[in-house]
Amino acid sequence: MVKEGNTALNPFWRELFSIGVYKRSQGRIARQVTFAAIVVMVALGAWSLKGFLTQSVSNLTTVYSASTAVLVLGMWFGFRLVNMPKFADFLIAVEAEMNKVSWPTRTELVRSSIVVIFTIFGLMFVLYFFDIVWRLLLSAVGVFGGGGGGG
Repeated sequence: MVKEGNTALNPFWRELFSIGVYKRSQGRIARQVTFAAIVVMVALGAWSLKGFLTQSVSNLTTVYSASTAVLVLGMWFGFRLVNMPKFADFLIAVEAEMNKVSWPTRTELVRSSIVVIFTIFGLMFVLYFFDIVWRLLLSAVGVFGGGGGGG
């Protein structure tokens, strides 16, 4: 039973400490964007750690060493994550599906955005009108005291 648990972890650890790139030429854009997002999150975490340690530790060498170590280890983990076979195959499939999408032209995008913006403003005015009508009706019946207080 112990061997079964170890064999399940071995591929993960072996892949985590390998140097190669899985299917190097496939899914490059999806992998690069995913890696960049991971690096941004890790960098923000390292920056936050630096700020936290600066307040609690007086030795700046320790502060910068710890935050740099977190940054470097996080970048290595992100690089290995986007090259693990299951995750890399997922990202390859995502990029393949994104290539099948028919993207709108700039004029279609502008027209659609204008329609959405005018629709939102139209609905806003309709709801504002309904709010005024209901407020007048409910204050006439005596539910509201007639004041304009929100609530």
